[in-house]
Amino acid sequence: MDAKTQIIVLLFSYFFGLTFYFFNCLNKKIIQNMKKESRSFITILFMYNIVLIYLICLYKLNHGMFHFYFLILLILGFLSGFKLLKIMLNNVKISNFLAKLKKK
Repeated sequence: MDAKTQIIVLLFSYFFGLTFYFFNCLNKKIIQNMKKESRSFITILFMYNIVLIYLICLYKLNHGMFHFYFLILLILGFLSGFKLLKIMLNNVKISNFLAKLKKK
């Protein structure tokens, strides 16, 4: 694998980790009021789909070659998504934002 492809896949893995975190938060909010069996089934289906999407994209980018550092960047993207969401929630006043939307 050449250096250009490797850099593209590394960046893709990092940004996929970010999007995975935000989809995970969305999944939690959607399933929080469901029965335990439904939550388990939907979570398993969600994880299966996320892994499948990642592998398909990886196959399209570099013919399915997987290296350990792709997983490391995926995890780093997930963790930085956690930090990014925490920073966003501390700095954005949701009530003020919603009040401005209602005025319009």
